[in-house]
Amino acid sequence: MNVLTLRRWRDLDAAERARIMARATAGIFDPKLMASISEIYADVAARGDQAVADATARFDKVAVAPDDLLVSQAAIDEAHASVGPALLDAIRVGIAQVRAFNEAQLAASPDWRRETRPGVVVGERHHAIPSVGLFVPCGKGSFPSVLVMIGTPAVVAGVPDITVVVPPLPGTDRVDPGVLATAKELGITRIVRANGPAGVAAVVLGTQTIGRVSKIVGPGSPAVTAAQILAQLHGVGTNMLCGPSESLVLADDSADVVRLTADLLNEAEHGADSAALLVTDSMAVVEAVDAEMARQVASLPEPRASYARSALSNLGGAFLFDTMDEATAFAGDYAPEHMQIATRDPEATLAKLTYAGEVLLGQDSPVSAANFTIGVPATLPTGGFARINGGVTSRTFMTTASIARLTEDGLRSLAPATLALADHEGFPAHANALRIRGMG
Repeated sequence: MNVLTLRRWRDLDAAERARIMARATAGIFDPKLMASISEIYADVAARGDQAVADATARFDKVAVAPDDLLVSQAAIDEAHASVGPALLDAIRVGIAQVRAFNEAQLAASPDWRRETRPGVVVGERHHAIPSVGLFVPCGKGSFPSVLVMIGTPAVVAGVPDITVVVPPLPGTDRVDPGVLATAKELGITRIVRANGPAGVAAVVLGTQTIGRVSKIVGPGSPAVTAAQILAQLHGVGTNMLCGPSESLVLADDSADVVRLTADLLNEAEHGADSAALLVTDSMAVVEAVDAEMARQVASLPEPRASYARSALSNLGGAFLFDTMDEATAFAGDYAPEHMQIATRDPEATLAKLTYAGEVLLGQDSPVSAANFTIGVPATLPTGGFARINGGVTSRTFMTTASIARLTEDGLRSLAPATLALADHEGFPAHANALRIRGMG
């Protein structure tokens, strides 16, 4: 093979199968990494802004004064004015699309109440969380689209206190103008420029100038993801594991090879630790994609070409199955961050599929459009966590309180069962709460 590593799933031993399914997750939970991130937390807890500034100097090689961690409104305004009209229009299109998706989602999940038996009414009430930290990566690329994808749902949800954490551009003390322009479009004014893990620790713990948040979300390096995992030890929630990018294209012999190849490269170019998988029952498709891949990869600049080659060999490549049903079952077990279905009947294939962070139906629905402008979530669970969680949406930033109201007759109808359970479990005060009401 020229670029793709070919794996026949039936021939792989248990160890290799486990390695493929784990992808780069093991690096996030590396004990040495966790220990180093814990040290950053301890330093930020002890020294606050100065620790964040020192970490930014040490790890990012950028000097930012402790009292200059927060980006000024003047700098935000200047960045907004400096980006070209094409980029600004693209940001606005992305925001509008993501807003439409999330507004529809919230409309489909309104507060509700229902009488489940005479005199017993139950329901739910939704409310925005009080504050959130949004991490936007920088280093391997410029990512205003990430802020579009995670900032817009937070705004739609109505979170009153939003803080963005973003590392400075490599070799400078400036934040990517596209990110700042996106923040201005969203009405977000609190932006922290800092080393990733230290910036996460800052919003988790709070410092002299950076407020503490109740939740932290956003994709990043293994170190940033580890910092978000450790946030939970400090009483701050996080949504899911957002590790290195991964994509899976499920294809049969009807797929257009040129487009299939291009779509495989979407996530493959993110980094050497990414995973890009072609899953199929057709050796002819594998061979044709491999030949086309050599041509398309050759047109990429470095380091993107090297990233792609790694993503298509180490943890990704072509996975060949005997039947499409077997291929589809594997795709659901793998539970990728991004999945595209390139088969004769994508809807029929979807009906057989179990888990994925995102499913794109057909070859007119590429991952690149989903990452930027379709409006569906693009910040998604990785490492197989799509089996238990979904992408960042307005629901990520909402709490749900259950509501109940009983009449006296409604409570009386539940009294025998309530008393029986209270007596069996040994909670006399529970039972007395009904007996003093003359029930039981």
